[in-house]
Amino acid sequence: MSHNGKSVSDFIVVPKHFFVPEIIEKRRPLSQSAKRAGWMGCNILLDAIPKQGRIFIVRGGKAEDRKEVSRRLNGAHALEIKDIAARGWLLDVLACVNAMPEDFFTLRQIYGFENELMAKHGANHNVRAKIRQQLQILRDRGYVEFLGRGNYRRLEK
Repeated sequence: MSHNGKSVSDFIVVPKHFFVPEIIEKRRPLSQSAKRAGWMGCNILLDAIPKQGRIFIVRGGKAEDRKEVSRRLNGAHALEIKDIAARGWLLDVLACVNAMPEDFFTLRQIYGFENELMAKHGANHNVRAKIRQQLQILRDRGYVEFLGRGNYRRLEK
């Protein structure tokens, strides 16, 4: 949220299922002499949340259309997964899809993020298979369209 003291210029909602450990940045604990010694705060890294999880209610000082907000919230709920590890994979692959400069992309282009995904999910040694699996989930939930032979199209949701 941003404001100028009298009015709100930007206000977003982030559905809870977009909160994964990777978007939480721990801060230093308070010093031992502080009133709440040992307390540790955190920052939420909004830029690490896929755009589908950052839903504007107010943008540039103007309220967004209610129907559009509802549509985006409903679309965001399609990404809800209970298992936090699986959710992290899905959101990371979605971020790769969002990073594509065009709506049309190939599986080979998404494989270009293999090292980045391997660094985030080091326990998984079958990263390419996991990428394909997550793209299938995104397809089933209406975020991408499979066009055949490793070609995809990003859909607005």
